[in-house]
Amino acid sequence: MTEKNTAQWDAGRFVKTLAYFGVIPFIGSISWLQQLFGSSSNQKQDEPKLVLVAGATGGVGKRVVKRLQQRGYKVRCLVRDTKRATEILGKNVELVEADITLAETLTPLVTEGIDAVICCTGTKVQPVEGDTPTREKYYQGIKFYMPEVVDVPEIVEYKGIKNLVQAVRSQLIKAGEKTIFDFTKPTQDLKETWGALDDVVMGGTSESSIVLTDSTAIFTGNVSTANSGGFASVRTRNFDPPVNLAGFSGLQLRVKGDGKRYKLIVRSEAKWDGIGYCYSFDTVYNTWITVTVPFDKLIPVFRAKTVKDGSKLDPSNIYSFQLMLSKFEYDGGLNPKFTPGVFQLELESIKADGGQTLPRFVMVSSAGVTRPGRPGLILEEEPPAVRMNDMLGGILTWKLKGEDCVRSSGIPYTVVRPCALTEEAGGKALIFEQGDNIRGKVSREDIAELCVQALDIPDASKVTFEVKEGEDSRSPGDWEGLFSGVK
Repeated sequence: MTEKNTAQWDAGRFVKTLAYFGVIPFIGSISWLQQLFGSSSNQKQDEPKLVLVAGATGGVGKRVVKRLQQRGYKVRCLVRDTKRATEILGKNVELVEADITLAETLTPLVTEGIDAVICCTGTKVQPVEGDTPTREKYYQGIKFYMPEVVDVPEIVEYKGIKNLVQAVRSQLIKAGEKTIFDFTKPTQDLKETWGALDDVVMGGTSESSIVLTDSTAIFTGNVSTANSGGFASVRTRNFDPPVNLAGFSGLQLRVKGDGKRYKLIVRSEAKWDGIGYCYSFDTVYNTWITVTVPFDKLIPVFRAKTVKDGSKLDPSNIYSFQLMLSKFEYDGGLNPKFTPGVFQLELESIKADGGQTLPRFVMVSSAGVTRPGRPGLILEEEPPAVRMNDMLGGILTWKLKGEDCVRSSGIPYTVVRPCALTEEAGGKALIFEQGDNIRGKVSREDIAELCVQALDIPDASKVTFEVKEGEDSRSPGDWEGLFSGVK
């Protein structure tokens, strides 16, 4: 039974709708009208990643901190002595006092909110950084980072790493997922992001709203077919800058509906009345479900008509999201589960899904960790740490066990095994190898750069490799090319 077309069109609500979104169809911006109604544009900017640096005051760690800051990351430094750390790192960095060898100190204050870890901790051999041709004098005795607590490398290289992995695991295990809207944690910004966009813009009389409760958002209202209407929706203001979902395969919506069929509409251009990419989904009455929306299943649509041979959605430029209940599907076809009247759709979250797995735990280990005790090894040809492993408390043996803790954690990892570390200038060509056979040297500057680069390279995930500098002076340049050759 259809409604009689006798309802009054609300011109005032039409103008307020346009004011909220800041655009009139075909004309352009009406910022003056926004100001009249007290509205402001929404800026949905990606928060910079928060990286926890363990061993932040060491030779590699302090360089990692500097590079992360230069690239706009938020940095949290895990240190044992904040006064000493401030002298080394300066005042413009977040410091948390903890000790990886004491699990009870790795509290949520250390781990909460982090997106990645770069671990540069280790047993310190001699207190003075520097290099000699043979490096022998730097292995004549052992001085630990925490002499008041630690007396053997097992505590730092193995048990300390194990403690750190256990502390951050739950935070970092959520790889390949990005929360765009978390309606379980309502904020004023979230409230101001979404607004009603109903068929009043086409002369209809449907009316909807989105209401934030303590734990969900509720898209609700009354949809009417009067005055040739028949849709109600809520839409975000355009994000400025757009949200970048490159590398993800789609979206996930956590919803509880009323048995009706709804649409999700995504836009990859800032136009008010441009192409929208649509996906229809059915709900189950009063039941929470997860709706998976692959990007390649989104249909390009202009005013409910499919765009033949339309280009695919560009996920690197997402300007807005829209949820709609409509009488129509596409090209004049009817929504088979549509009935006019009251409706309700609850939402917990909208997330990007199926993302490329990026490293979340980057560990600086050492070349040579698998060599002590290896049959047929000619010790005279090996670096001092390999020859003196037993005298150094089994330092390489325990480093290998620490690596194993990282690899078995389920966290996407990168284990970097540098050859002899030097204080020389960075920017050299690097050589990556696997099998733990290479010898050579590499600058701490270049290892710090490598660690930071790895955070954004999918091929750096779940790999272990050795690295040394090449013979020529050219810089690494193509980091992705270097990592693509690692198994």
